[in-house]
Amino acid sequence: MSHSATIGAEAHAAPKAKARNLSLDRARTFLTLVVLLHHAVIPYTYFGHTDPASWAGFDVVVLATDSFFMAMFFFLSGLFTWPGIARKAPSVFLRDRLLRLGLPFAIAAFTVIPLAYYAIALRHDPGLSFTAFWWKTITVGPWPSGPIWFVWVLLAFDLTASLLYRVSAHLVDPGNRVSLRGFDQPAVFWLLLVVVTTIAYVPALLYFGGSKWFELGPFSVQASRILLYFAYFFIGVSVGAANFERGILSAGGQLPKQRWLWVIATLIPYCLMWGMIYIKREVLGNPDPQPHWYQAIYGTFFVLFSGSILLAILAFFLHQKSRGPNLLDRMQADAYGIFLVHYPIALWIQYALFDYSWPAIVKAAIGFVLTVILSWALTAALRKIPGASHVL
Repeated sequence: MSHSATIGAEAHAAPKAKARNLSLDRARTFLTLVVLLHHAVIPYTYFGHTDPASWAGFDVVVLATDSFFMAMFFFLSGLFTWPGIARKAPSVFLRDRLLRLGLPFAIAAFTVIPLAYYAIALRHDPGLSFTAFWWKTITVGPWPSGPIWFVWVLLAFDLTASLLYRVSAHLVDPGNRVSLRGFDQPAVFWLLLVVVTTIAYVPALLYFGGSKWFELGPFSVQASRILLYFAYFFIGVSVGAANFERGILSAGGQLPKQRWLWVIATLIPYCLMWGMIYIKREVLGNPDPQPHWYQAIYGTFFVLFSGSILLAILAFFLHQKSRGPNLLDRMQADAYGIFLVHYPIALWIQYALFDYSWPAIVKAAIGFVLTVILSWALTAALRKIPGASHVL
């Protein structure tokens, strides 16, 4: 039978546990490094920088990273969720998710995050003690979550997926069928991704704007993006639900063969986003709030870029033929821990570099390299604690 002729039956196949996928492991570890790069260069962006040194090139980096990497994390996190739910009792699945996500979030909220933001507080009040800052943070607030907001939101998505699975295990079948068609026609899957995420994101952007966050203690999430993230997560769940090796993310499909086309498809909406930013600043004069027509157009370019770069990055990792261990492979087991612990390291390095009149590129390079090395070393040490490898 041809590939397309089997799609209808295959979409209903029972979920199976998946072996480790080298391409996806590398993509996930790569994204972790992108997070560290994002936090390393933010202080040195030209607009809104928090360090005397700045470079406009870092705005190019931050616009790109902020527009896709967390959505892609949710997509990758969703890929193996359905099989995990299928093979575990609800209580076991809940226990595992609380151990893997809930416990790290709670520990990080009380330790990692206050340590990180203490570096910022010292810049404004050099005499402030950490004890006083920590107590004020958890009792009075604000109690920011930094990058670990992703962890509690992913936990909420996993629990939601578990409930949806109990309603019907076939809820993901339509998305899985599109994934299977994506084996030969990646553009069909891209169209699904773009349509669903446009519906999820643009109305929320118009209603909430781009800067509003839902916040309750350390629990925070960007208001306009919560449905966008869930859309990416649930589409990832659908892709990974059945016949994973025959869908959009198959190394033998068309996606890796068309990788350079997806680079072009990524660059077009990215340049259009910059065009809209120019209009906002130079033509409209940076209005606050922004006109709805502007937000709708910019939001559409945003989801086009997000969907395109997701497929472009995955296409290149799926195309890689090397099986030998590289840097990403060696870092893979520690990637989650690096994500959890890197933020205070990054902010304290930036605090230490603040008074030096070095070029922004030099400061950012030092910050990024040291953050990677120190976060990796700390995670490797923590994972040697008995039982820690089950959490980190």
